[in-house]
Amino acid sequence: MSAKNSWIKTKPDDDFSLNNIPFGIAQNSDKETFVATRIGNTVISLAAMSGWGCFGEELQGKQRVFENRHLNDFIALGKNQTTAIRNTIIDLFSENDDSLKAFMEQPGFMFYNIKEVTMLMPVRVGDYTDFYSSKEHATNVGIMFRDPENALLPNWKHIPVGYHGRASSIVVSGTPIHRPKGQTKPDDVEKPVFGPTRLLDFELEMAFITGRNTRLGENIPVENAEDYIFGLVIFNDLSARDIQKWEYVPLGPFLSKSFGSVISPWVVTLDALEPFRTAGPKQEPEVLPYLQFNGNKSFDINLEVLIQPENQEATTVCRSNTKYLYWNMSQQLAHQTVNGCNINIGDMYASGTISGPDAGSFGSLLEITWKGTKPIELPAGITRKFIEDHDTVIMHAFAEKDGLRVGFGESVTKILPAL
Repeated sequence: MSAKNSWIKTKPDDDFSLNNIPFGIAQNSDKETFVATRIGNTVISLAAMSGWGCFGEELQGKQRVFENRHLNDFIALGKNQTTAIRNTIIDLFSENDDSLKAFMEQPGFMFYNIKEVTMLMPVRVGDYTDFYSSKEHATNVGIMFRDPENALLPNWKHIPVGYHGRASSIVVSGTPIHRPKGQTKPDDVEKPVFGPTRLLDFELEMAFITGRNTRLGENIPVENAEDYIFGLVIFNDLSARDIQKWEYVPLGPFLSKSFGSVISPWVVTLDALEPFRTAGPKQEPEVLPYLQFNGNKSFDINLEVLIQPENQEATTVCRSNTKYLYWNMSQQLAHQTVNGCNINIGDMYASGTISGPDAGSFGSLLEITWKGTKPIELPAGITRKFIEDHDTVIMHAFAEKDGLRVGFGESVTKILPAL
């Protein structure tokens, strides 16, 4: 697939070239919200495009779909329709078609600079599942907290382990998060204590968003799973490690995970990621038939996390890649529904922390600092074991190959003191 060029200028390292065409929800200075896409630093209103008849007569009667505060109804048009819309956008903004170029002279109608809009939550999240799909991450945690000789629990290589999380506290990039409070049980005290977490961590994840509904009792075969996936976002699953350690037995994470997860605002479609398919890790032992698949179901997406103390520069603390995930999205969705669990448009499924084979690719401070025993050094003599108040956590994701680049922008959040 060759790179496509637009008459809207972009740079070679731009996340949002004509090869991407993501979808999100933008709000202008008049508080009007609309479905949008982005090329370079230009945000394009699909509501204005639809009103001008760009998407054909069939969609002109569905104008509200492009004026909503969430993408859910847009996604509900179906993948055939949303793919056709994306292809139309690519054609209209290619360097060979300047039919919409005149609208650049009318600011506030179809085109906005990214600095002129506020990006909102792209979808209304009904349900949320967090998986545990990185073998390297699960192994590191098992070594730290259990038996180093048997780091992975017996079920781990047989099922995509996951849990149902809190959807209401998933927020869009730029939303600050207060340090959570809860019970902890330090090793040197007899009884649990209450207070702000001392071990606040990020978890570097990606999440996919479902694009179709199913009925209760229906399951999604692994070979058809991608038909139900609309696109992906960056997902920072903030975690309070000391609260988690005390509360997780026997039912798993609760307050340690439900205080804030921060996503990037642009949903990147599987169509845009098609050139970046790759083989995932070899799965041994052989998985059960309902999890077996053919072809490349993993994607080569580069990931990066930076930490920025207040009034300091941001420093990269890890680089990883989604290709390290042991369990792919198709397997995750097949497993989620194999018991007949129904899904809805806009549901979100996070990958779990994505760690690679070496310390530079570990996807959490828990691993990078090895439970705080190996602090990382930042500029100006600053060190970190875990996230401090007023630190900002920045996550980037992009795929790049043969002159093509498709990015996700960033997920950014500043940590504020506990209330």
